[in-house]
Amino acid sequence: MAVLGAMRPDLTSRPIREEDREQVADCLFRGFPYKGKKYWELALDRMALRPAVRDCPKYGYALDDSGKIVGVVLQLFTLYRIDGLETIRCNLSSWCVDSDYRSYALRMVAAAIKRKDITYTTISPVPRTRRAAEGIGFRRYSNGQIVFAPALSPSRAGGAVLEYSHTLPEAALLSADERRLLEEHAGLGCRSLICVKDGKATPFVFVERWILKDLVPYWQLVYCHSIDDLADWTGSLGGFLLREGVMFCVADSNGAVPGVIGWYRSDWAPRYFKGPLAPPLSDLSFTELVVFGP
Repeated sequence: MAVLGAMRPDLTSRPIREEDREQVADCLFRGFPYKGKKYWELALDRMALRPAVRDCPKYGYALDDSGKIVGVVLQLFTLYRIDGLETIRCNLSSWCVDSDYRSYALRMVAAAIKRKDITYTTISPVPRTRRAAEGIGFRRYSNGQIVFAPALSPSRAGGAVLEYSHTLPEAALLSADERRLLEEHAGLGCRSLICVKDGKATPFVFVERWILKDLVPYWQLVYCHSIDDLADWTGSLGGFLLREGVMFCVADSNGAVPGVIGWYRSDWAPRYFKGPLAPPLSDLSFTELVVFGP
């Protein structure tokens, strides 16, 4: 992306409308051709199913040249309740602008992130866009990732790991917001689990991914209360994962995690935020990672 340029009179940054979806998919396909157009059509279909968050855009922002979509930034808005207070978080994804319009790219993004009461995140910036993101106020909150084999840690005595279902009696141990989060992520293809001991349930959400030409599966942590929960339950989770044929996991981290046996790599998949409240390291819920699918 280039520096901020003055907008031409016939060029506007505006929220994406329902009737724009075909053009938006075309623009995203031009920007990310390796994904295939069907990928973007499915992503927009899945975004369409998500409930609107107050007066926030349904899909994000577009750069419009006299009715032609020449740039896109997708936005996934989610309403959270933290310590009794409501806050809105927005995951920005898939920034792309046609080559002739690159000098206007940051104008489009600036329009999309203008609200001061919303925390904006970008979780997959490629190296060439990181400096541009920092230039418009984004800051890192996660510097890297830890790769670990949870089965190498001892299991928690007396604890149980269960696949989440709203019919489980143990589901009642979670708050209504946690039950909704686990159920919605399960519906998006994630693995929603609860770890139970002594009448207390701890939620976890993972998404299954693959490496080595889709030969080796691993699970990426999408949600838990805190990294401390991961340390407490990693051994028990390891036994569950082994039964699923999975040996390795990945979690966002800013260094080695006590109690988790693994390898930390700095500057690997850094995450950025802009706004009033940095997301927890252990929370990638309702982001592109799960909404858009593999």
